Amino acid sequence: MTTPSAATDAASSPPRYTRIAMSLHWVIAALIVWGFALGWIMTDIPGFTPTKLRYFSWHKWIGVTVLVLAVLRVVWRALNRPPALPAGMHDWEKRAAHAGHALLYLLMLAIPVTGYFYSSAAGIQVVYLGVLPLPKLIGADPAIALVLKKTHIYLNYTLLAVVAGHLLAVVKHQVIDRQKLLSRMLPFGR
Repeated sequence: MTTPSAATDAASSPPRYTRIAMSLHWVIAALIVWGFALGWIMTDIPGFTPTKLRYFSWHKWIGVTVLVLAVLRVVWRALNRPPALPAGMHDWEKRAAHAGHALLYLLMLAIPVTGYFYSSAAGIQVVYLGVLPLPKLIGADPAIALVLKKTHIYLNYTLLAVVAGHLLAVVKHQVIDRQKLLSRMLPFGR
């Protein structure tokens, strides 16, 4: 039998994302942070040291993994409607949230793709996890490689800005508005 306070707590709890959506969210987020940190560190290492080459490999493996998981996440989201945003949110906030999520999905796909194409244009084959050679989708071309490298970098900084906005929105809705949005995406607790 449900106690009145338990029923009240359940009724006041916002609807949650599915466990799969939560898992994909947090795994992709962790991989993106790790990939960004590696990208930042590896590009500051002078020359072609074994450490730098190892970091480049790890960075590429993370990128391929993010791409695969992001595609799965897009498919999952298309098949599983996310929970509605709280009724107390302003319409402009809802539009901003939807636009921000769409941009995050676009960047989760575009950044690994530009990195992969950059490697191909630079004449470097991506060997996933050191065992699975992935095809070069474009031929080696230094001019295209330079454009793809810059695009990859700019997209990463755009992602950094969008994630910062996403985190600020979460804090605003959690702390200031007390809308309990964070609990919708946390795999523990209610």
